[in-house]
Amino acid sequence: MAVYHTPALLNDCIDGLNIQPGGVYVDVTFGGGGHSQAILKQLGKNGKLYAFDQDDEAYENRIQDDRFTFVKSNFRYLKNFLHFYNEDKVDGILADLGVSSHHFDDSERGFSFRFQGNLDMRMNRYANLSAADILNDFPEEKLANIFFFYGELKNARKIATSIVEYRKLQRIQTVADFIDIMEPFTFKEREKKTLAQAFQALRIEVNDEMGALSELLLQSSTLLKPGGRLCVISYHSLEDRLVKNFIRSGNLEGEVIKDFFGNVQTPFEMINRKVITPDEAEQLENPRSRSAKLRIAQKK
Repeated sequence: MAVYHTPALLNDCIDGLNIQPGGVYVDVTFGGGGHSQAILKQLGKNGKLYAFDQDDEAYENRIQDDRFTFVKSNFRYLKNFLHFYNEDKVDGILADLGVSSHHFDDSERGFSFRFQGNLDMRMNRYANLSAADILNDFPEEKLANIFFFYGELKNARKIATSIVEYRKLQRIQTVADFIDIMEPFTFKEREKKTLAQAFQALRIEVNDEMGALSELLLQSSTLLKPGGRLCVISYHSLEDRLVKNFIRSGNLEGEVIKDFFGNVQTPFEMINRKVITPDEAEQLENPRSRSAKLRIAQKK
């Protein structure tokens, strides 16, 4: 049976959370449950773990344990659901922001350019907008911004123009349609890299990933107890930059504010000054972990 997802930097995350046996923890990206299972092993009988995931297939992986509660929702609603369960403060929050291997390998979900299928990319399959809807319905200027800011593609404006011209002739529906549009912009030596950037940009827009991450970070500063830990694994520079700036400054803009004595006013203390990345052995065993970057902070 195929592995749903191999969790990246597993031991580093568990060490980073500094788990207290009777503490309350949240895994906001449950997926295949790898991180959650490791957290439960460290918890005592009075500990609690809440896991969030909006995907139906992740729900099928839920763990049968009295200390475990699965919440089928986007983590942007973390505070609301914890309040529902009478949890005002928690001891640790873990976010593994990558897409599960299972999703990349499922041709029906449209996350990867390696398979033929419809352009979907919705983590929540009940959400309104698919990747195909965005390509067919968004104005040219907005498409250009998506590929420039989320895909960091320098020729984003030309790509957007090509999409608009293509959809005048036929509706963009499949992975093959989008690859056909991208063909003039993918040079042989950078073909996979360029397609990966373009697919990433669409996926971020479909799932409002940057908006959800921003809301999670803001909520974490009020939900964590003093001494509580925040562990975030990111997979591209946009996410990592946002996480780094927030931990350093306590705000999404990364604007450092100092008090009269020159001390930075942030609710967090960085645990790892240098970002943690997988060692060579992990990268060989799990190639998809190569771009993983872990940052750990402690609530003051």
